[in-house]
Amino acid sequence: MNPHGMSLFRIGNGAGFSGDRLDAPIPVLRALIAAGGPAAMFFETLAERTIALAQLERRRDAEAGYEPMLERLLAPILRDAAAHRIPLLGNWGAANPPAAARAVARLAMAQGLPGLRIGLVEGDDVTALVAAGNLAPHEADVGLEMGQWNLVAANAYLGAEPLAEALARGADVVVAGRTSDPALAIAPLMHHFGWAADDWAALAVGATAGHLLECGSQVTGGVFWDPGFKDIPDPANIGFPIAEVTAEGGLVITKPAGTGGLVDLRTVKEQLLYELHDPAAYLTPDVVLDITGVTLAQQGPDRVAVAGMRGHPRPATLKATACFEGSWLGEGEVSLAGPNALARARATADVLLERLRIRGLGVLRARVDLIGLGAVHDSDQGALWRGHAGAEPEEIRVRLAVEATSRDDADQASREVLALLCCGAAGTGGARLRVSPRILTRSHLVPREAVPTRVTVLPAREIA
Repeated sequence: MNPHGMSLFRIGNGAGFSGDRLDAPIPVLRALIAAGGPAAMFFETLAERTIALAQLERRRDAEAGYEPMLERLLAPILRDAAAHRIPLLGNWGAANPPAAARAVARLAMAQGLPGLRIGLVEGDDVTALVAAGNLAPHEADVGLEMGQWNLVAANAYLGAEPLAEALARGADVVVAGRTSDPALAIAPLMHHFGWAADDWAALAVGATAGHLLECGSQVTGGVFWDPGFKDIPDPANIGFPIAEVTAEGGLVITKPAGTGGLVDLRTVKEQLLYELHDPAAYLTPDVVLDITGVTLAQQGPDRVAVAGMRGHPRPATLKATACFEGSWLGEGEVSLAGPNALARARATADVLLERLRIRGLGVLRARVDLIGLGAVHDSDQGALWRGHAGAEPEEIRVRLAVEATSRDDADQASREVLALLCCGAAGTGGARLRVSPRILTRSHLVPREAVPTRVTVLPAREIA
């Protein structure tokens, strides 16, 4: 069923995470306009930690807690998107979707678009359900005891249906909070092609498109890029992806002409497997996706066709991520340079750990990294850099990280790095300190019927 009578629909991605490139959406929208025909754009700006931090921001300011770059992302494209009837969807709402909708409305009014219709999707906040203690943790998180920590918030991953409802009610911009990433692509496809919520074959195509596009430039060469081994053209201007979907279930991944990066079999394979724990059963709120039979074909420069995905009935439960205020992270960094830097860095590490012991601070865990000597893959014991026998480095950055029960203990521990400017070894300088709250998460499974959603669609003039 295709109520709009168009067999090809294009979906562009404008962001893959909070903090993505602000200029990335512009060439995507231009490409969609130039191609003609029906299209939509979506922005994926939430991670589990992102929404937890947003909840903390909302505590400090009732009008905060949504994507901080929302206005900057939309300002260059809002007018043209509205003029060409290309709806924009995003989980920009984070912890505060109503405030995000108001921000979009203010931007629309400033750009002379008082009639721009803004859809607001609510219902993902399930804090009360988790607080009541009636939900068992997800099987992967069994054993994580959170009783000692304060619950900040809990948000369920919503599916595509409320987003599609907002589009059906004429929304030009759809603002949501926690959604599944693929849902942002499935929704405009459901709306355009008239897909039913139990058309598992069609929804599998949409979920695959959403999964491939959700991380922005990862499918067009970002992260894939490894100079000298896997080169890409013009990495400073990587183009963000576009999916071309047909009513018959065809799917092609491409990108705007004239942009950097590339789309080939390798980039698509890497993104297809990204974060898939079970390729035969990728769980989304809308469909269980099976990619074990997927085939890829290079159709031309920066064009890869994807086929063979299968869909199975959606889960009866929704995943909900609960965020807790945990302990405190204290960090301190300092540099050592010149001859014998490695020996001085090792001695500095030992001194820092001994100072923590002497002071008796409430430190739950501490580690020292010598950045550049296996810090990324090392353990709390520093085994890699302690056994390092390579060339003597010219300089080393020493990093102390502690987990503490209080902010003050984390702060005092990190200040031991600052003291090294006078108490430390020769050639020590460039100290930097930071203390931040640690956010702990635990996932739960929530019965779908316990997560009702609410959709509101109003013109900007009535929201701003």
